[in-house]
Amino acid sequence: MRTTVGSLLVLLLGMVLDLHPRPAAAAEEGLVARGKAVYEVSCVICHGPKGDGKGLTGVIHRAQAHGVVIQLYPRDFTAGMFKFRTTPTGYLPTDDDLLHTITEGIPRSGMPSHQDVALADRQAVIAYIKTFSKRWQEEEAGTPVKIGKVPTYVSTAESVKRGKELYKKVGCFQCHGLSGKGDGPSSDTLKDAWGDKILPFDFTSGTLKMGSGAVDIYRTFVTGLDGTPMPSYEESLDEQQRWDIVSYCLDLMQQWKPQVVQQ
Repeated sequence: MRTTVGSLLVLLLGMVLDLHPRPAAAAEEGLVARGKAVYEVSCVICHGPKGDGKGLTGVIHRAQAHGVVIQLYPRDFTAGMFKFRTTPTGYLPTDDDLLHTITEGIPRSGMPSHQDVALADRQAVIAYIKTFSKRWQEEEAGTPVKIGKVPTYVSTAESVKRGKELYKKVGCFQCHGLSGKGDGPSSDTLKDAWGDKILPFDFTSGTLKMGSGAVDIYRTFVTGLDGTPMPSYEESLDEQQRWDIVSYCLDLMQQWKPQVVQQ
């Protein structure tokens, strides 16, 4: 009898707990609900009610380069795949990564800045976005890659020369072209993870989507751009080699200026 009564009490207790969610769970549900409300005002028109990128805007941009015409679409959150991260390739981005994208927007794309949206609402949207893909329930976000200070040799003539040689050796030119204009021999065959045509970046055309500073470019070489043909070079290149290619990319972007030696 005691065992039966004890079991009944445990069952009743469990039912009560189910009816009254723990404070943490209730708070998370409230955050997601708030994020959904913000999403439906500011995001749904592009990313769609299901988060699959099939909003009312459809194609957000058409681009043509070197005879190749492509269509750009809003991000599909259901895949749980993100290009712009500080985490290693294959890993989910951090909340700070997502917040940065939402806040700053993405240059040269249809993603605008949302600095005018309250910080709490931007954070709530992040919680809601995570409901679109099971990856967020099954995996933890990656740990941001560590990037030290920019070495003093970056942008020197010697580093640019080494970077140019590596740019050819590791095959960067296959996509980006020998002169960095995005017109390499493979440029018209590239597709993203959704099967859509994608253009390699033209370094002579302006700002990169992740930023155009030395650290920004270096981070791209380390993390890669998941969902695109741009791989991570964390394993295949050592630290100096990556910084040397950064030097060459900066040179292609005309941000590098020869150092003047005082006589």
